[in-house]
Parts: sequence; C-alpha cells; structure tokens
Amino acid sequence: MIAEVYEFIEKHALLTRNATVIVGVSGGPDSLALLHFFWSMQKKWNITLIAAHVDHMFRGKQSEEDMHFVKHFCATRGIICEAKQIDVPAFQRRSKLGAQEAARQCRYQFFAEVMKKYQAQYLALGHHGDDQVETILMRLVRGSTSKGYAGIPAKRPFCGGYIIRPFLAVSRTDIEAYCRQHQITTRHDASNDKEDYTRNRFRHHIIPLLKKENPRLHERFQLYSEMVMEDEEFLEELARDALNKVMEKQRDAVMLKIKPFLALAKPLQRRGLQLLLGDLYQGVPSSLSSVHIHSILTLLRCRRPSGRLDLPNGLKVIRSYDCCLFTFQEEKKDAGYIFELHIPAVLPLPNHHVIVSEFWEHYPNEQKGNDMFIIDPEAVCLPLRVRTRRAGDRMTLKGMTGTKKVKEIFIEAKIPLHERERWPIVEDGQGNIIWIPKLKKSAFEATDVTKTHYIVLHYKEQMNS
Repeated sequence: MIAEVYEFIEKHALLTRNATVIVGVSGGPDSLALLHFFWSMQKKWNITLIAAHVDHMFRGKQSEEDMHFVKHFCATRGIICEAKQIDVPAFQRRSKLGAQEAARQCRYQFFAEVMKKYQAQYLALGHHGDDQVETILMRLVRGSTSKGYAGIPAKRPFCGGYIIRPFLAVSRTDIEAYCRQHQITTRHDASNDKEDYTRNRFRHHIIPLLKKENPRLHERFQLYSEMVMEDEEFLEELARDALNKVMEKQRDAVMLKIKPFLALAKPLQRRGLQLLLGDLYQGVPSSLSSVHIHSILTLLRCRRPSGRLDLPNGLKVIRSYDCCLFTFQEEKKDAGYIFELHIPAVLPLPNHHVIVSEFWEHYPNEQKGNDMFIIDPEAVCLPLRVRTRRAGDRMTLKGMTGTKKVKEIFIEAKIPLHERERWPIVEDGQGNIIWIPKLKKSAFEATDVTKTHYIVLHYKEQMNS
C-alpha cells in the first residue's frame, strides 16, 4: 500500500519536500491512517505536520469523545493538533442546508483558517479509492456536470495552496489492513451505518456487488476519473476560447449571443455554460446540477423569443430574442428616467452610454449613422430632453408619412426587454420624439446643409475612467 501511495504522489505531483501539510482528521480509519502515513514520512520529506479536527456536534458526547481521541493520538506522536467544536446543527437551521452540506461548509471553512494560520501549502484528506467509486456512481445516477462525472480530483487549488488526496490510489480494505499492521486504534462513526444517506446505500449494497466482478474496482474507476479529467481540461480550453467570442461581459451581468452560441459543437455548448456559470458564481454551488444546464440549453433552443429561468442563489437567466442575459440583479420596475439635455455637454445615461451634444458651425460631412443626429436649432423647440419610453409613444420617422409606435421599433430591432426599459429617447421641448439612438431618426433631423449653426448629438458607449 505504501508503495502505491508514493507512486500516486509522484504521478500527480501531489507533494513537495519541505512543505507544511494540514491533515483533516475525523478519527476514523481513513484519516488516521493518512495522518500516520504523513507522520512516518515526516523526517524523510522534512514535512511540518498539523492535524485539523472538527467536532460537528451532531452526536453530542460521542463526537466530543472523538475530538479528545484525536488530540490524544496526536499528543502521543508529537503532532500539532488544531481542534474546534462547531455548532453545525445551528448553522444548518440558519442556512437551510442539508446536514452533510452544512457540515462540509463549516469543516472547509475551518480547514481554510488553519491553512492560513500555518501558511500551509497542502491540505491532505483521506478520501480513498472506494470513495471515488461511490462518488462517480452517485453522480452518474443523480446527474452532474461534465467535470463532475470525473469524480474526486487528486489535487485541486484551495486557500492559496492545494487539497491533495494520496489515498485515492488504494481501497478501504487496504487502509484497514494498514491500521491493523501499525496497531492504529480508530473511532467508529455510527452515522456511516445509517442508510438515510445515499452514499451509505451505495457503499452497503452496490459496491460489494461490483467488487465481486472486480476486486480491484477502485483502480479502474481511478483510471476512468483521470481520463475524464484530462479530456475535460482539453475541452474546457476549447470552450473558453469559443465562449469569449459569443458573449459580452457587462458590469453586472453576462450577455450571451444565442445564434453564434448554438452554432458551436454541443460538447462546447455544455462546457461553455459550465464555465460561464462558474465565473458568475465564482465557484459552482453544490445545488447546481446537469438539470440546470439542460434547462438553459432548452431555453436557448426554444423557438419562443423570450423566457426566463431562476437558478440557485438568485441567478436569473433571461432570454429576449437573440440574446440571453445572466444576472444576479433584480429587475427594476422604476428604471425610468428623464434628463434635460444641455448644449454643449456630455450626458451620462444609466445604460452605460453617453449623449454628447455640441454646436457646429457647418453641416457634418462625416458618415451619419443612427449614432448621430443633426438638429437645426430654429426648427425645433428647446430644451431637449432624454427619457425612457412611455406607453403609447409614437414618432414620425424620417422619410415616411404618418407615425410609428416606439414599441414596434423596439420589437423590429429585437431589442431585449430589459434593455428597452433603459433605452434613451430624445424629445424636443414640445414632447416630439426626434431620435431613438442607434435605432431610428425622425423627420426633425436637419437636411439643409447651408446653415451656419447646428446642434449635433452623438451616442457613445461610456468609457471607463
């Protein structure tokens, strides 16, 4: 077993010499064997070793006795021990999480504190090969992300260092034999016997059946995990490059362009969404699963031009025409505004654009798109105002007779609903809509090039200072 673990450490570059290592210790055989393993190699690798134990306070006096047991185990071997009692049941009630997830969050928070205290490079955990089998099978049955199907990583970043799991190379049986060989007495957590937890049901009923087919089952699953992880790293790199071309990062959201996104290969679509969500959440929450990815893809592929999904932790996915917005921001019902447009001036707008107003002594010769509007001061009533849309808004379009509903202009231009609420509309002093920047100009735009006095309006994206 020791040779297999050393080989696994070398293969995955799990550890460097002269490092400080925190070992998460529960008192069970897996974690105590891991702590003993590091203790036995301490001098050879010049390791500074610290044990970290959490009493989750689920089992009253019994779990407190576990803590004292771990402290004694460490004291007899000269190992520094950091132990803490955390009222996880109270945290669970406040956070409304399941017992296991609440315990996990509290435990990893404590591990982070210990790593910072000792400026440790590694947090070693006792997950072993059978844990890997259970995790992969559970995720295949329940559903997960592409990377999730790879199971437990041997090494991953954590708190400025890494979480490492050297025992993924060996089975529970190997660890129990190690404990017997080194006369390591361990504690027994009765909750591991209960079939209330999914993992325990897999452990008691599914894994023994599979091990009858292959006693070295954990080796096959670990190899599978590593192959999937390697494939995922390669595909994620491709997905990241593709995603950057089909999305726009905004100040408080991400806008996905639907048509070019759906033109990507389906494996890149799935991974692109996982990367996008990972960036927004800054680490995907455990409550997010493959079901949510599937729901987003269904929304994007739907023929209906609009729709909405509510994801965990308040993330909203809002589709409107060819765009899909991912945001944590609540929709503002009172997003309307009205500003007087002074001349000359630069008017900042809530949609991160500006309208620049200037006096010109000649008619502009440059190309005039819908980002520029030219006014004869003698032909309109001042002052000019910039406002958001109102019910029943209409305007007289340049080159057309009659009026057109502003609502229809937005629809024809496929402007997403959330953008319409803040889109600027320019009107004169009598309330005539003279310009909708980027979309339409009115008949009020100056066409006489012989004047010596014009007001020129420019619509531009606001530059970051």
